[in-house]
Amino acid sequence: MIQLWALAALAVSLCRLQLAHGSEQSVLSEETRLSNETLLWGPYRPNLYFGVRPRIPKSLTTGLLWAKVDGFQDVQNRFRHTCEQHEGMAGYGWDEYDVRTGGRQTIHDAGNSIDITTEFVKVPGGQHGGSWGVRVKGVPREDAPERLITSVIFYAAMEGFGSLQVGNEPDELGIQGPVKLEGSSNELGNFNMEVTEGPDSNKHPPPMHKSYTSKPLDRTIVGSLQVEDANIWQAKALIFQHMKTEVDEMIALYGQENAPPPWQIFTVANNVGEGNMHLVQKVFDGAFEFDIMYSSASAPEPMTEGTVSEAIKSATKSFSERFARVLAPKAPFNKLKYQAFAHSMFSNLIGGIGYFYGDSVVDRSYAPEYEEENEGFWQETAEARQRIGAIKLEGPAELFTSIPSRPFFPRGFLWDEGFHLIPVADWDMDLTLDIVKSWFSLIDDDGWIGREQILGPEARSKVPQEFQVQYPHYANPPTLFLIFESLMDKLQDVESLKTTDDPLESIRSAHLQKPENAKAYLRNLYPLLKRHYFWFRKTQWGDIKSYDRDAFSTKEAYRWRGRSQTHVLTSGLDDYPRPQPPHPGELHVDLISWMGMMTRSMRRIAETIAESDDAKEFRGYETAIIRNIDDLHWSEKEQTYCDATIDDYEESVHVCHKGYITIFPFLTGMLPADSPRFGAILDLISDPEELWSPYGIRSLSQKNPNYHTGEDYWRSPVWMNMNYLAVKALFDLSQSKGSHQQRTKDLYTSLRRNLVENVFKEWERTKFAWEQYNPETGEGQRTQHFTGWTSLVVKIMAMPDLSGGHDVRDEL
Repeated sequence: MIQLWALAALAVSLCRLQLAHGSEQSVLSEETRLSNETLLWGPYRPNLYFGVRPRIPKSLTTGLLWAKVDGFQDVQNRFRHTCEQHEGMAGYGWDEYDVRTGGRQTIHDAGNSIDITTEFVKVPGGQHGGSWGVRVKGVPREDAPERLITSVIFYAAMEGFGSLQVGNEPDELGIQGPVKLEGSSNELGNFNMEVTEGPDSNKHPPPMHKSYTSKPLDRTIVGSLQVEDANIWQAKALIFQHMKTEVDEMIALYGQENAPPPWQIFTVANNVGEGNMHLVQKVFDGAFEFDIMYSSASAPEPMTEGTVSEAIKSATKSFSERFARVLAPKAPFNKLKYQAFAHSMFSNLIGGIGYFYGDSVVDRSYAPEYEEENEGFWQETAEARQRIGAIKLEGPAELFTSIPSRPFFPRGFLWDEGFHLIPVADWDMDLTLDIVKSWFSLIDDDGWIGREQILGPEARSKVPQEFQVQYPHYANPPTLFLIFESLMDKLQDVESLKTTDDPLESIRSAHLQKPENAKAYLRNLYPLLKRHYFWFRKTQWGDIKSYDRDAFSTKEAYRWRGRSQTHVLTSGLDDYPRPQPPHPGELHVDLISWMGMMTRSMRRIAETIAESDDAKEFRGYETAIIRNIDDLHWSEKEQTYCDATIDDYEESVHVCHKGYITIFPFLTGMLPADSPRFGAILDLISDPEELWSPYGIRSLSQKNPNYHTGEDYWRSPVWMNMNYLAVKALFDLSQSKGSHQQRTKDLYTSLRRNLVENVFKEWERTKFAWEQYNPETGEGQRTQHFTGWTSLVVKIMAMPDLSGGHDVRDEL
């Protein structure tokens, strides 16, 4: 395996030599091609427990289902397919995973009394993205019945104009030996798939009913279906619709009193034939193992069970070595007990990367109410959203992205993605930039990117109808610009790139090892970035002049559009308390802080690609934003930053709900190094009566009357993304000499320890990462298997230890 990847790396090196006198764009294009090949295939259907597809619209798609079949009741619900919350899992996810090589996933299915392992690997070679394989294992759990019968169904389907057929000769009794599929498409060329019998240790249910003679379960059952492309994603429902016919026929033949056992009756029909979807069903007694192998016809060699075994060993070794080099936890988390936790948290982040393709629901009516200029605007906009005919389907579009949660949020979220990519950028900058580019490919002519990407009916099936519509005047925090800042920081520190024998390093770090590649990337994307930036300025502006507000700049003020009386979903901090009632004269301190970060990033990008006039323009905006943050949002009375609104006397007043919102200028790095506000901000953060808790910084002060009220989504819980920003801001401040240096070191050390220890404790207790954590108990709550930005705990673990060898008390 290592030698195969080395060939790919050598190709990059040869390409560099050949193009030494060519353009930087040509070099970048070749390296991009090689990168794309290593990223073509993957478990890019993260909403399933396991499903492989390529990053190609309307192509080959696969999935896996299984169930304990020991009774006739609730069988359909026992079959696992899509990831669901609270369906009897004792934890599941990737133990180790690298998107370019593969990894191991373990699914502790307590409800079905079995632990399923899927070991997915990729093998390069040929002109169509290489080959891949997966080893599927099942091991009965300790509390499993003495006889555990497990039914497993693998399916493969071809969308679009390709072909897919069974290569075996039809046999009405089932297939003996490996099941072979043959297919072809323009993008994939010719290919073969093989589902093996597995080792001799595999056992199958013995004959217990005369129906066994016509459908012996020591053979593999194969059924072919012709399915419309639009319905393939509903594979489980299609399989059971197909299975019902077989069940009904068996019951009619043998009667209710003499029915076959459930593992015999709940099987698909043996009907190998024409079709674009093929079902491969195996029924096991006890532990089992088998391989699924995809071989590209253009690859040098077809996949074999030996190839899969070798690739699994190689993937495990390369993952462990790279993790130790790139994301190794620092003290006090460099102990063995944290290793599996750190590996799992990061692996589930990148194991949640998916490829999505489909149409989306958009309201482009541009109703005048959406300008939100009148008092009572939230009522007018609610009425406008109900008008018939405003909503249209747009697209299709494609997106390559990570996701917040496989069972609950299996789709792209704009502001989540910037946080997701922070640790990924350390692991694989090329992958990170590929994802960023995919997001910006969604931008419309005005500069808008939908905050939630619900592409196609499969994605919409997980979203209540009232939340499916996207509005082109709604923004979302521009966190992807955090990644541009990370890229430019790394470009300034390229000498720190460690020498490694990783044959993929030249692909992973192509934009860092050759800064001209990064500049070419930024230059290509720059027009879209500018369009997006100025869309923000145009659509999310705040009103200074109408209310005679005293500020350095009359232009740098911002207000989220899309708020209701109780929520500002567009801000990401949905139910966080805001001024009441809503007013068109509101100014939001979190948004001006995000705009400051975005402006700083744009200025640095312009400087990097030598757009000097633009850099000067952005520098002016940046200075004005920094000044206006203080002028418009600092409250001397409350000693913190606050939203502003207009009172009954048409005067601008501060509305201060102490919490994440009120420390946003600090979190986004928008306070000058000599800011006199640091002391008050640190007081607020460290006060256990306000924001500090033993488990992280609370979203809202305990003293606030809204604490733990209403939906209580952002009104008390500890959130990892905001806490990461706090940890980073404290670390940055601790590196500057001054009156706050020791205090920030102590705060940084305590907060870092509290966050990691609590997420680790809850992971050990529940086997899940959680969306948020209770500030009183530390318990994980809301969405389980929330391996999006909660995985920032891995980045926090890898940050420096500043304790100096001494303990720092929890409450500061």
